[in-house]
Amino acid sequence: MAAREPSVVIVDRIGSIPRAQWNSLLTPEDSPFVEWEWLFALEESGCANRRVGWMPAHIAVRRPSDGELLAACPVYLKSHSMGEFVFDHGWAEAAARRGLRYYPKLLAAVPFTPHSGRRFLTRPGADRALLCALLAASLAALCVDNKLSSAHVNFCLADEAAALARAGFIERLGYQYHWRNPGFVEFNDYLSQLRHKRRYAIKYERAQLAAQSISTRVYQGEEIPDRLFGPMFELYRSTVEKFFWGQQYLKSKFFDLLRNSFKSKLCFVCAYRGQSLLAATFNVQKAGVFYGRYWGCFEEIKYLHFEVSYYAAIEHCIRARLKRFEPGAGGDYKWLRGFDPSPTLSAHLIVDPHMRRAVADAVARERRQVEDWISFGRANTQLKPPPPSNSNEAARAPGMAGDES
Repeated sequence: MAAREPSVVIVDRIGSIPRAQWNSLLTPEDSPFVEWEWLFALEESGCANRRVGWMPAHIAVRRPSDGELLAACPVYLKSHSMGEFVFDHGWAEAAARRGLRYYPKLLAAVPFTPHSGRRFLTRPGADRALLCALLAASLAALCVDNKLSSAHVNFCLADEAAALARAGFIERLGYQYHWRNPGFVEFNDYLSQLRHKRRYAIKYERAQLAAQSISTRVYQGEEIPDRLFGPMFELYRSTVEKFFWGQQYLKSKFFDLLRNSFKSKLCFVCAYRGQSLLAATFNVQKAGVFYGRYWGCFEEIKYLHFEVSYYAAIEHCIRARLKRFEPGAGGDYKWLRGFDPSPTLSAHLIVDPHMRRAVADAVARERRQVEDWISFGRANTQLKPPPPSNSNEAARAPGMAGDES
């Protein structure tokens, strides 16, 4: 008798899958953001649900014989494109000009979290290639069967992008800035690798803050005081409210849930004057990687953002012997501080054939620009002398404005 095929089901909330089952799909190297606790906190707090345009539609693959979870993918039905960090607003506008309905669309990603990692979670020891192909086909079928415009998989891995390409998805190349630790022992090792101008600037900026009696402290894991979670939410909200383009995606309940179930993977970098909290960053740490997430300040002080978000964080990474620091999306000023461009991948299924061709052409042109900038950015990294020839030829990142004022 032939073996039965795995069953594919759509789950409308992460809480419907037992935590132990979901987390059994993860490896120690998987990012913390695909853990059940993080996704549950987003949904349970109301940050990612139907009301705010993030309707869960997670794909789960089970073995028919015993119902064991073999694979899963976090998926959302989106009514907008906010909080994704792989921008497709132009595609939505092009669809509207053609009289096509772009929303709702499918998105496989972690809400509000621009990090690369596995999107197709497969049980360790299982046939990953087979399960990736099944998840890619299931995502495409979910899109087509429900007459949706498109399906998107953001910040995926190369093997997932390959499986998605075979299912008809278009691969898109992007980049972020990551700092890597080659084995520094102390912060001065990092400074010594920078160009003289940048090294002097960092020393000057830190000295200006020290002259104002401003100091930093890092809290990680269970040593984080519970009393800090309330101010951390207010700091996050303060940043959102300062910018006209700011969007408050997170709610205070999200921070409360993480305090109760996720504290062991959190790391707060805080700035004080005396006992007064001035600013802080909310970060996540796992498997030798430091993920910068949310920054905020109660008082605007020159250089404080760079100190808390970068220098003190790098100092912590060196002290804790972490191998990589991913500060999130955007910010060409990161490159000037030793964060080199690193490629990111996404995959996109566009159902309308005319729009698909237009998107494929646009993505191909964009790819050449991104590849040129990654090559230039790495060749001219701030952590080593520039190459001897043509080092001053000004290649520009897409949208890069140069040195910050």
